[in-house]
Amino acid sequence: MRALLLAAVLFFGLPWPAFAGDRCDTQVPTETIDLDDVRLAYQSVGREQDPALLLIMGLGGQLIHWPDEVVRALCQQGLRVIRYDNRDVGLSAWRVPVPTASLTYEVVRYRLGLPVKAPYSLTDMAGDALHLLDALHIRRAHVLGASMGGMIAQHVADLAPQRVISLTLVMTSSGAEGLPAPSEELLRLLARREAGSREQAIEQQVDLLAALGSPEVPADRAQLLTEAARSYDRAFNPEGVQRQLLAILAEPSRVELLNRLDLPTLVIHGTADPLLPVMHGVHVAAHIRGAQLKLIPGMAHSFQEPFKAPLLAVLLPYLRAHQPDGHVAQL
Repeated sequence: MRALLLAAVLFFGLPWPAFAGDRCDTQVPTETIDLDDVRLAYQSVGREQDPALLLIMGLGGQLIHWPDEVVRALCQQGLRVIRYDNRDVGLSAWRVPVPTASLTYEVVRYRLGLPVKAPYSLTDMAGDALHLLDALHIRRAHVLGASMGGMIAQHVADLAPQRVISLTLVMTSSGAEGLPAPSEELLRLLARREAGSREQAIEQQVDLLAALGSPEVPADRAQLLTEAARSYDRAFNPEGVQRQLLAILAEPSRVELLNRLDLPTLVIHGTADPLLPVMHGVHVAAHIRGAQLKLIPGMAHSFQEPFKAPLLAVLLPYLRAHQPDGHVAQL
């Protein structure tokens, strides 16, 4: 049967995804693994023998926020796609006595240019990613991070460059001073976590998702409500999100780190990003030796439907070009 499918692909020029669905099923169980003081929840989509692609999500995001169709398309390139919940969100956990921290107080210190105290750092979170690869016996992997996940991915590449086949940084930043800031209203929505009920928490999340979307795409509030409810019902940990935000605020500029990197790197950014305006992506690419920069017109700070195809059109050829020697996608 597989020989027949291969012949059809070659004769008719059909794409590999037409016949790769069974091994790229995104409805796989969520596994958990204990790593010292952290428990990480993850999913592995694809065959264990294929090159791994580690997806690192942004602030407060869960593994389910990587769109299934994007994960499936990546798997169909002959990749083992691993997505996981960062510590403190989703089904993952940070299992230490929680220190007292005031987000409001630390935000004031941040705006005054004073040091910010955070319970853990983005470097610690990069360590989580590397320990997850260790636990899965993965020596090298492609690494793709979005937003805060891109910041974490920068640390992964700096801590262990020999383990990174390629690096992809989407809608992220160098953290350097002087880059354009988001609006005060967007920052307020991002920091708003006091919800007295499930309904209020979901409405707050919908407001944030709508604000992060592209002005070219009218917000479908009913769809956003469905997405927010799914996230809330899977896991709701606003204190964990605040600790992640503190880790971002406490982070110094990563320009020196970026200047040290010397590995295949693709930087993708949307021209309509309201949270990290496009110059953030331009700045990241400018400081990584040999980095490719791809700007997607109209894309904002979310994986909205109209921009999934343009994103994959940039990402898939790049990953194919950097597959390990001798690896070919198989049916």
